Amino acid sequence: MERILEIARNLGEKHEQVVPITLFVAVLCFCLVIGHLLEENRWVNESITALIIGCVIGTIVLLISKGKSSHILRFDEELFFIYLLPPIIFNAGFQVKKKQFFHNFFTIMLFGVIGVLISSSIITTGSWLLFPKFNFVGLTPRDYLGIGTIFSSTDTVCTLQVLHQEETPLLYSLVFGEGVVNDATSVVLFNAVQKLDVNKVNGRTAVHVLLSFLYLFSASTALGIAAGLLTAYVLRGLYFGRHSSVREIALMVLMAYLSYMLAELFELSGILTVFFSGIFMSHYAWHNVTDSSRITTRHVFAMMSFIAETFIFLYVGMDALDIEKWRMSKLSIWDSIGVYSSVMFLIMLGRAAFVFPLSALSNCLNRTSTRSSTITFKHQIVIWWAGLMRGAVSIALAFKQFTHYGVPLDPVNATMVTTTVIVVLFSTIVFGFLTKPLVSYLLPHHHNTSNIDREPSIAKENMTLPLLSFEESAAENLLRAKDSLSMLMERPVYTIHSFWRRFDDAYMRPIFGGPQSDQPSQ
Repeated sequence: MERILEIARNLGEKHEQVVPITLFVAVLCFCLVIGHLLEENRWVNESITALIIGCVIGTIVLLISKGKSSHILRFDEELFFIYLLPPIIFNAGFQVKKKQFFHNFFTIMLFGVIGVLISSSIITTGSWLLFPKFNFVGLTPRDYLGIGTIFSSTDTVCTLQVLHQEETPLLYSLVFGEGVVNDATSVVLFNAVQKLDVNKVNGRTAVHVLLSFLYLFSASTALGIAAGLLTAYVLRGLYFGRHSSVREIALMVLMAYLSYMLAELFELSGILTVFFSGIFMSHYAWHNVTDSSRITTRHVFAMMSFIAETFIFLYVGMDALDIEKWRMSKLSIWDSIGVYSSVMFLIMLGRAAFVFPLSALSNCLNRTSTRSSTITFKHQIVIWWAGLMRGAVSIALAFKQFTHYGVPLDPVNATMVTTTVIVVLFSTIVFGFLTKPLVSYLLPHHHNTSNIDREPSIAKENMTLPLLSFEESAAENLLRAKDSLSMLMERPVYTIHSFWRRFDDAYMRPIFGGPQSDQPSQ
């Protein structure tokens, strides 16, 4: 009899776990079908579709549970950081157009790193000054610093769906690259803030945060590059594809995930590690696998990323109707609206504070013989607009900062969680709907692509020249070095990019794989 009761209890516990997962998978399938039917409507993207469906499903669950809950599953920030985030970021690095990414690497890093620091500082300072005016008090200095990093993380999906990569390669590269590096920098800065001793805030605090940030950023990047190069070297040396393409794909997936987990184990930034791991696997390892594996990897990684992103936005839509969080918050309706409006204003101000000045700086440093590297004022407006939307990373960081296993412990934390959800919903839906008309007005579609600016090509004869040659005299090497230095001073970013491509062709690709620069690549 006791055995029967134990089996019944086990079946009951199993059903408690299986039923919510089954329902959520069914909702994911429904969301996929609706997204397919709306594919031709560029006003609505997957993020907006998932958010709206999440709100509808949350309403249904709320009515069925008689106001007790709007969730099918309970969100756990560890679930996000361990299982959902890695495929999203890895796919972003793996799918990035590397020629454009590396050509605009300096500008992307300006926006994605320096921009986050500027935006985070403005949002932190602004929230510290404005929140008390709406009777929202009780946040600690670490909370304010965390708010700055949470709302500095962008979501550029809506803008990328409207932009045409063939027509505006520079703008597409900047928006895509800055979006991914921005997310990585936000997480790195968030982790650095969590280690800060807020009881000893003084002049050394900023230096300590900066040094910690630089260490996390550089160490995480180095680990990702090492993982990508090691994978490429193993695939090139052992040639897994002669027996099974499955092993090739499995090795790439596992090495990427291993790099992410090693970064988390060493308290680095897994998001930055797996991003650069994806870039270098795509740049080298992808060329060492069979043709069938090349096709499969692209679709598999994109599929994993798509499911993870849809899962997150569905949950955000449901979480917007979580009655318990709204009841826990003690702010009045008008004070709550004031807090939401303040955050949106600070996001817009913080974004503008770095997009326009850093664009001018980039234009000065990217002096070339063509206009392909010039960021026009219309481009700057699109870049500014693209970063106003908030998404999955902001939600995950907010849950990590202000909840315990998805549940806020006090009214202040509940207010911050609801604020984040409202900002994500408002920015994604409202700004997302307005993205297409804005981009169409600023950058009208031209069927004649002959006038489209392309990146300046590096002369083929220059690509064959070594940086230094032991076969030439010291005077000739010195003259070449002087010419390179003058070129570096005149066009620094362009020159560094050309040096990298020459170094890549001469030393990296013969060891790790990949076509030469005069052959087609990604």
